[in-house]
Formats: sequence, C-alpha cells, structure tokens
Amino acid sequence: MECRMAWGKLNPCYDDALAIRKEVFIGEQGIDPKIELDGTDEDKMHYVGYVDDKPVTTARIDMLGGNRVKIQRVATVASARKHGYAGELIKQIIKDAKSSDVAHIELDAQLTALAFYEELGFKPVGEPFEEAGIQHRTVAYQED
Repeated sequence: MECRMAWGKLNPCYDDALAIRKEVFIGEQGIDPKIELDGTDEDKMHYVGYVDDKPVTTARIDMLGGNRVKIQRVATVASARKHGYAGELIKQIIKDAKSSDVAHIELDAQLTALAFYEELGFKPVGEPFEEAGIQHRTVAYQED
C-alpha cells in the first residue's frame, strides 16, 4: 500500500479522502453530512492509502497545541477491509508524528474499533461518550 498525505482541501489526496469518508460515514453508518462535513478540512492533514492506485483507507490529522495531534475520520472502504490497510496507515501517521517530535497522539475510537486501536498501541483514557449517535472512547498512543 502506498500512503500519500496532503494539507488542506486543494489537492487530489483530499478528494480521495472525502470520497472514502462519504461512502463509509455518511453512506454506511448514516452519519448526518452536516456532522461529517464539519467545515474544518481546510485546517487538517489528510492521509490516504492506495492499493493499485485506488484509494482504500483514509485518516485526518488535527494539529493540536503543545506538540499534540488527534487522528480523526479513520475509514476504509468495505471492499478493502480486513487487509491491514488502516493499520498500515495509522503506523505511518505515528511514524511521521514521531519524526516531527509530536509528544502525544490521540483519537476518538468507535467502541466497535477499540480492540483494533489497542493492537496498535493505543490505550483508553476517560469514559465512553456518544458522538454522531455512535459510542466512542478517547484513546492515546503509548509506546511499549
């Protein structure tokens, strides 16, 4: 899988990320487009994983203050699930963050994906909460 990333909305990588997010979050999970398309994509880094030059997985990165980042909008198209692509993408994000001296990486995981993130080194923090009608829990990356 090839990982590409781009800042903001004016690039083909963003277009591919948005297409995946619309398919998964709006189409499959029924999330209100007003919630998914929250108007902040211009200020985010967008990662997309490609297999045979086709976009299959994506994530959005929010640069928080104090050398912290939040991974958001992790999604994989249905036909590409269970191949490890999202895991590869998250590992690349972690690698890039560490090379940029990021001290803290977190994300809000859907509870159904909690075990996936734990396998990648994320640990739950705080209590479960609801977002867009789906139960989530914040997790933070912790190196072993």
